[in-house]
Amino acid sequence: MPQDEPYRSPLVARNASKRMSALFGATHRIRTWRRLWIALADAQRKAGLKITAKQVADLRRAADDIDFKAAARYEKKLRHDVMAHLHAFADKAPSARPILHVGATSAFIVDNADLMIMRDGLELIRDWLVNAIDGLARFAKTHRARPTLGFTHYQPAQLTTVGKRAALWCYDFVRDLEEIEARIAGLRFRGVKGTTGTQASFVELFDGTTHKIDTLERDVARQCGFTTCEPITGQTYSRKVDAQVASALAGVATSVHKFANDIRLLANLKEIEEPFETSQVGSSAMAYKRNPMRCERATGLARFVISIANSPLQTAAEQWFERTLDDSANKRITIPEAFLATDGMLRIVVNVSRGLVVYPKTIAARIASELPFMATENILMAAVSAGGDRQELHERIRAHSHDAARLVKQEAKPNDLLGRLANDPAFAGTDFRRVLDPKRYVGRAPEQVDDFIREVVTPIRRRHRKSIGLGAELDV
Repeated sequence: MPQDEPYRSPLVARNASKRMSALFGATHRIRTWRRLWIALADAQRKAGLKITAKQVADLRRAADDIDFKAAARYEKKLRHDVMAHLHAFADKAPSARPILHVGATSAFIVDNADLMIMRDGLELIRDWLVNAIDGLARFAKTHRARPTLGFTHYQPAQLTTVGKRAALWCYDFVRDLEEIEARIAGLRFRGVKGTTGTQASFVELFDGTTHKIDTLERDVARQCGFTTCEPITGQTYSRKVDAQVASALAGVATSVHKFANDIRLLANLKEIEEPFETSQVGSSAMAYKRNPMRCERATGLARFVISIANSPLQTAAEQWFERTLDDSANKRITIPEAFLATDGMLRIVVNVSRGLVVYPKTIAARIASELPFMATENILMAAVSAGGDRQELHERIRAHSHDAARLVKQEAKPNDLLGRLANDPAFAGTDFRRVLDPKRYVGRAPEQVDDFIREVVTPIRRRHRKSIGLGAELDV
């Protein structure tokens, strides 16, 4: 068979940012492994083991000189990826070969590296969330007082404002930000724990001097950017950590799905659309179409993340005693892809939130078609205040409303309830223009938007001001 190009994940090719793709790429992963080997050797040297400064310096010089072909040859022979890269690293720093990986187990390298990569991935997800919050809050402020028809059960309901609806989307992402920040704060270094978590090998290395082991672990953790270590582990950190992270990403996916679906529905109503570029094609057959492609892609990615969040939970449940290896193949897929997909869909949210297009006349026309029914109570009160009989007026409104509704539903005619009431002598003293001003029906929505931005969004902007402005241009 011809040697065609191998499959490449669409998450990398079409969705995730270059930064997130690189974070879970092979080069960064092996550099992180080497960073751990160097940190361990350096900390052991400082703790008194027979390791020289030159050996550590040689490892540092060779850290970025990765020979993947050599590692592949070693792995084919050894059937062990950590040992393969250990040998490949030692080839580049032969003076340090005797002291590499002393006392450690593969989990020291793989688990700690996974935690470091997940931490950095969560920080990027955090930054995307901050930008999504900022974008939606700006949109909400611009349209804080623009009345729009509300929907419950996707049926016409009382009015709200375009800005208030955007604030609801925004607040979901605020909740996600709080959860992601909690996950970042709660991540601990797996540490230097040995083969089953007992640190027996290090007790042997340091002749039972246990305080040196504690110092060693804190030093390695500090070099890798952690202030705390897991207080107790088996061979691995608990796989519940992966499950908690995946669940947090699934929470983000839920918010993305809700936001993107609402935009898709609003696009159908021709009230609000995602950005649509000048030369963009909506359909290969129907040239007039303006499909909400970005939001459709976001919902697809969101469903994927929600669906795979179950797998890390099953992996955590499946671990026997100190660990089994059935976690490895699974987490190599589920964790990176959950991050890549979440990164990709948040890029879309940021991109869309910064370029939402509003059609005020369409929004106003839909209000005009429904408001007469919703305003009947206000019309009744105004007519009573003008001297009318409440019970008689109520019956007239009821009769006119049913006649108008029949014409709308059965004959597809415009809602003429206002004309019917205006022509009814019983309502002669009613100021219909004042009663039917849509702004009278949005309650405190504009003020709620102001309060939300001031009390919730502004502190987030201050705390993460350096993150705002993350580029979210989509490649395809």
